[in-house]
Amino acid sequence: MPTILVADDDTNIRELVCLFLHNDGFATAEAADGKDALAVYASRQVDLVVLDIMMPIMDGWMLCKELRKANPDLPLLMLTARGETWEKVKGFDLGADDYLTKPFDPLELTARVRALLKRYRIGSTQTIQFGNVLLDRQTYKVMLGKESLTLPLKEFELLYKLAGTPGQVFTREQLIDQIWGIDYAGDDRTIDVHIKRLRERFATTPDFRIETMRGLGYRLEVYE
Repeated sequence: MPTILVADDDTNIRELVCLFLHNDGFATAEAADGKDALAVYASRQVDLVVLDIMMPIMDGWMLCKELRKANPDLPLLMLTARGETWEKVKGFDLGADDYLTKPFDPLELTARVRALLKRYRIGSTQTIQFGNVLLDRQTYKVMLGKESLTLPLKEFELLYKLAGTPGQVFTREQLIDQIWGIDYAGDDRTIDVHIKRLRERFATTPDFRIETMRGLGYRLEVYE
């Protein structure tokens, strides 16, 4: 049974979220601030964290940053009372996988939790298959049905990154850091060039589409 850590200084919200998560078959742990959340995370197995931005002692921004340093693959769902684009971008830059704006529907939250856990399991494997497309990280081979395709290394890594967590938005900065490296000195618009080439290569493939999220970045949507 996956364990979800809910970090929010509002007791009513924590209780509501935990109630719906329990009803959906999840175990939960609670924290009233970021510092408490880190202590809980260090003391038990946690499979996903739901964290509020506005918390005392340590806010959600810092908590997100510390959790991502501790575990780069831990799914993080951020809650925010605001919906400004810059807050979403900042959350994604710090490592959040998804976000919900308060007030939110608890049923939507549990659905997003299930989706994130599913994406994480896909992302932790060395092969990813969606529809008629198979990506093999060990051999860098791409299979489109029975046809084998050869992609330049960076195009493969970009596609693999997006496909590993379908539906997740990645900013240009995240993709540059994770694929080209933090010391990359080039223009982050190189991402746009590689995305354009991938779209052209798979233009006739109905199994997925790389979508531009204006003001945020890119995400891959799978159609099965």
